[in-house]
Amino acid sequence: MKPFTRKSIISTMLIGSVVAGSAFTTLPITSSLNPVASAASSSFTQFLHDNAPGRTIKTIKNVATVTNVSSTVVLVNKKRNLPSTYAPQDLVVPNIPFSFSGSSPKKQMRKVAATAIEKLFAAAKKDGIDIKAVSGYRSYATQKSIFDRNASIKGEAVANKTSARPGQSEHQTGLAMDISSASAGYGLEQSFGNTKEGKWLKANAHKYGFIIRYGKDQEKLTGYSYEPWHVRYVGVYIAGEITNQKLTLEQYLERAK
Repeated sequence: MKPFTRKSIISTMLIGSVVAGSAFTTLPITSSLNPVASAASSSFTQFLHDNAPGRTIKTIKNVATVTNVSSTVVLVNKKRNLPSTYAPQDLVVPNIPFSFSGSSPKKQMRKVAATAIEKLFAAAKKDGIDIKAVSGYRSYATQKSIFDRNASIKGEAVANKTSARPGQSEHQTGLAMDISSASAGYGLEQSFGNTKEGKWLKANAHKYGFIIRYGKDQEKLTGYSYEPWHVRYVGVYIAGEITNQKLTLEQYLERAK
């Protein structure tokens, strides 16, 4: 079999991928499947086209609101809000270790992301990396409480560098998870990026469909400070593209005009 190229990898994203709400996976193909591969490649191009930032936003009650809420590449940031009423319908608790016991909504993720993060944690364990999940899904109301508390302590401007306003948090999508380790006291601190666990996560997250959403020196592009603990599911192929090209999700999606 010939080695994969960027073009051939795109062509291998076959019909098993759910364009509107799932990950694109890469599967080996033979030349006899070229028509199917071509159709898949065309579907992927259409997927990016349909999810381009300019096509997935509308103003509702003077708030710039995203319209592709269930997409795995939904772009949520300080300029793009989720509806206050939005909650994913397919939230599940992934079978991974958490830094806390008991039941909690923040153990949840959307099913496609939960399945992927189970694979990520299994790979980490195989490599001798001990990580635990800290915080996944958060409702609009929960995020409002978190932001209001941070703002009362730090002031609104400072709080908004490290904490999202309600409606502007990726955690509400059910596609994000905060991860830490004992070496970082299971805290969500930038020092986690210097631990062996943080370095492993940065090097391997994309293999399972995740990106480090708020990268180092990307603050002006993402609007948030560096968060080596915050991973966001976008699908294996797209995560690889973003990671290898050192892009933000904003930059990657902006290319799909």
